[in-house]
Amino acid sequence: MDNDELSFWEHLDVLRGYFIRIIVVTMGCAVVAFSFKEWLFDIVLAPSQSDFIVYRLMHAEPFKIQLVNIGLTEQFMIHMKTALYFGLLAASPYILYILYRFISPALYQQEKHYAVNVVLGGYVMFVIGILVNYFIIFPLTVRFLGTYQVSAEIHNMLSLQSYMDTLMMMSLIFGILFEIPVISWLLAVFGLLKAEWMQRYWRQALVIIVFIAAVITPTGDVFTLCIVSLPIWLLYEASILIVRSTQVSHAKKSIG
Repeated sequence: MDNDELSFWEHLDVLRGYFIRIIVVTMGCAVVAFSFKEWLFDIVLAPSQSDFIVYRLMHAEPFKIQLVNIGLTEQFMIHMKTALYFGLLAASPYILYILYRFISPALYQQEKHYAVNVVLGGYVMFVIGILVNYFIIFPLTVRFLGTYQVSAEIHNMLSLQSYMDTLMMMSLIFGILFEIPVISWLLAVFGLLKAEWMQRYWRQALVIIVFIAAVITPTGDVFTLCIVSLPIWLLYEASILIVRSTQVSHAKKSIG
């Protein structure tokens, strides 16, 4: 029997089965990540080391950041949460596939096409946003804040909890910000956004971008602010091209 022939309660039963699968796969990936503790935290803590690839490419001067634990259960809880985050990220392609399988029977063919584009495009851009933050934005932030001193007599000792919270928060924010082209494309498809509008209000957009960069980057230096603002501005410019291309494509279809 097809999904669209199921009753409301049968749909709920199918959805419950899908959620159980999602939880099992996610927890399985999280257990694997938890088991490889050294490998997991070699990745997570790499931006705090002066030999991280970004610092080597910048020929930055060596520095030392000391991370400390200030709670009895803090390290174990951070280990569990980090493994869960990695498990969720590793299982995300399967999660998206399962959710698409659930909703696809209710969609028309054209709607399925749009749904696949939005899901795949959104997922790819979210991962790219996480990678940009991990390799560029977060290391620069850590290096600046971790070595900043108001006096040579005061030494920084950063808590592991603070480090992890900042990494996860900024990864999530940049993952969401990198959805701008996908959202712009979707709005253009429905005729709610035009490239001409985006070009006309570029000054206002620039102010908003700098404001967002200032909020999500807790630093006071202009260099880091520019580093954070640049990828967001490039996303905005790329969105203009995407919206214009979508408008041209729709115009050709309407003429045809």
